[in-house]
Amino acid sequence: METRKNRRTNNCHYGCAVEAALDVIGSRWKGVILFHLLDGTKRFNELRKLMPGVTQRMLTLQLRELEQDDVILRKVYPQVPPKVEYSLTPFGLELKPLLFSLREWGARIMERDAGK
Repeated sequence: METRKNRRTNNCHYGCAVEAALDVIGSRWKGVILFHLLDGTKRFNELRKLMPGVTQRMLTLQLRELEQDDVILRKVYPQVPPKVEYSLTPFGLELKPLLFSLREWGARIMERDAGK
């Protein structure tokens, strides 16, 4: 099996599986994008409305990387204006339990911090 190259370390091989996983989903916005796509297919502007803090450029970059990593599918409909939809691939759907666990852990962090 071919080892995927890490974008962040100038084409060095991954040191461990956690590094490989975080390279695919480990940015501020990727996890949020993936979590919103668990509900089903979304258009670009739907995602922007769900994530008001993300810029259009950053959302575009994150979606492209997720598509490149075969985590999401980008479907373009041949119409004017173009209609583009994003959905999780079967590979991306494997992240569902992880994303729910992260949500639960994040909720505990928020509760802890609210008590300070």
